[in-house]
Amino acid sequence: MSVEKARAHYIGKEGFAKLNCAQAILTAYKDRFNLSQEAIDKCGACGRGGAPGGECGALYAARVIFGSARPARVKACEDALLAAGGSTLCAEIRAARKLSCVGCVTTIAARIAKT
Repeated sequence: MSVEKARAHYIGKEGFAKLNCAQAILTAYKDRFNLSQEAIDKCGACGRGGAPGGECGALYAARVIFGSARPARVKACEDALLAAGGSTLCAEIRAARKLSCVGCVTTIAARIAKT
């Protein structure tokens, strides 16, 4: 359900608030990972390449969720994004046109769901 919820938040459908990629994922997994609204709000500028280092905001959300305590889970998300989009950087993913932004959200949300 959280994959669909993340997607719905990203595109703003079915009564869900339209959020950026990082916030959509964090909101979808808020209860499961006990995330604060403050943590979600801090990612307000993380969409469209605004995450640190120009990283995909969806991937950045995985970093927020797993932190440095679970590097293997972050690596699995990185690998999934590389396979699907060819990069972990927002601008490169968008330029390659291999994966849409909503595709990034669902790719990372699905990987998080497997944990």
